[in-house]
Amino acid sequence: MSDRILEVDSLSIAFRGNKVVRDVSFSIDRGETVAIVGESGSGKSVTALSVMQLLPYQYASHPTGSILVDGQEVVGAEEDDMLKIRGDRVGMVFQEPMTSLNPLHHIEKQIAEVLYVHRGMGLIEARERTLELLTLVGLPRPEERLRSYPHELSGGQRQRVMIAMALANEPDLLIADEPTTALDVTIQAQILELLDDLKARLNMALLLITHDLGVVRKMADRVCVMTNGDMVEQGSADDIFDRPQHEYTKVLLAAEPSGDPVPTNVDAPVTMRATDLKVEFNLSKGFFAKKSILTAVNQVSVAIREGQTLGIVGESGSGKTTLAMALIRLISSEGSIMLGGTELQGMKLRALRYYRDQIQIVFQDPYGSLPPRLSVNQIIEAGLKIHQPGLSSVERRQAVSASLVEVGLDPEAQDRYPHEFSGGQRQRIAIARAIILKPRMIVLDEPTSALDLSVQAQVVDLLRDLQRRYQLAYLFISHDLKVVKALAHELVVMKDGIIVEHGPSEQLFESPETDYTRALMAAAFDLATHEASA
Repeated sequence: MSDRILEVDSLSIAFRGNKVVRDVSFSIDRGETVAIVGESGSGKSVTALSVMQLLPYQYASHPTGSILVDGQEVVGAEEDDMLKIRGDRVGMVFQEPMTSLNPLHHIEKQIAEVLYVHRGMGLIEARERTLELLTLVGLPRPEERLRSYPHELSGGQRQRVMIAMALANEPDLLIADEPTTALDVTIQAQILELLDDLKARLNMALLLITHDLGVVRKMADRVCVMTNGDMVEQGSADDIFDRPQHEYTKVLLAAEPSGDPVPTNVDAPVTMRATDLKVEFNLSKGFFAKKSILTAVNQVSVAIREGQTLGIVGESGSGKTTLAMALIRLISSEGSIMLGGTELQGMKLRALRYYRDQIQIVFQDPYGSLPPRLSVNQIIEAGLKIHQPGLSSVERRQAVSASLVEVGLDPEAQDRYPHEFSGGQRQRIAIARAIILKPRMIVLDEPTSALDLSVQAQVVDLLRDLQRRYQLAYLFISHDLKVVKALAHELVVMKDGIIVEHGPSEQLFESPETDYTRALMAAAFDLATHEASA
């Protein structure tokens, strides 16, 4: 049997006749990990989808090239032949498990469907195999999870379910498209360790699609670098990281967010202070159900000073986003919340509206948080219509133009729509919407997690520049500790709704006191160790 699992030769991909990938060639052997890296729009994901023939072929085509899976041509293959290849020989883990898993079906049904179609298993046999797979991927208490729906699982658990589905028929090749994007650093480390272990145990090949160079350095035997539809360089991981040849590869390796937080006055006035903040959720279902209360945030006290950034880190479910939503009064809580000298807790919504312009928020997903049917101008001016109703339409347009210039965008683009912009540009639009009201504080909830490294670095530089100019206070929530390190003056580490460690950012990064913080730091910076030394 040949060791060559996948061979791609001179592959081109076109949409409606326009080539988006040109003459790409690479191969993968059994037991090998090959990573394709590049920024958004480079063509890496459509190349991976071509292997499974999952592109929308009413619009897409392959003007040139060949894709051999274990010697069998898939370009132009009949659907019956592709059905046998998908799942049996090639499995795929998609980027976002929440949108890839069917929200209407429980976990058992979704995994068992693969076994029904490809293996012809019966109900009992499929259940046993499903439990075996969930145990294999390390899902806690798999018997209890069989009837769970995707929304009842954490991000890491959903990703494990996706991997279990992809492995159901023990494929020769597993394609993992951004398998750790938006996962906490500790969960990232667990998923990567799981993939590496499964690859060795099943003698499987792994095609890894990612923009996270730390993941690539940790996992890949060989690396292919793509930009603008061209594969500009490929070689061993050591050669690519230590001796890059192409100028784009050098730029990509140097693009990681870096630098120090903006210099600040440690005695600056406090913009917002929370004391003994507590958030509880009633989990009881039904009128006669036994009362069940989840304490998501428990007796938390924090202060955010003018011109400073308070970073909040912790795993999913630690309470960091809940804390932020409580601070800006988007969910109910107990305790004191002071904005400057004003107590916000207990304030009626009508009175609270007066203070809303002083606190703005930038969300994790710039595409999901921007209304797709509104132009950029309409999106950014919305706050002005509410908080500064006396402005004329001309004055609002001038203010929008100025706000776009502040974030490095062309003001002439304000009549375009969100889908016409890249991910980084959309996040700049979201930041422009936040700063147009000249707030005192901005909540940044994972604002860089879905962005390429180079774009992350640009957004971090932009945030530092705005903070320097306007003495903005930032509440920065993230699982990416490299980004937090570049922005935060103070750091709060949360676990199970409480603060386990709190202090100056530099101190916590250099010498964390608790085991939990040390585990977070180890998981985050172990991925970057080789990059730092390269």
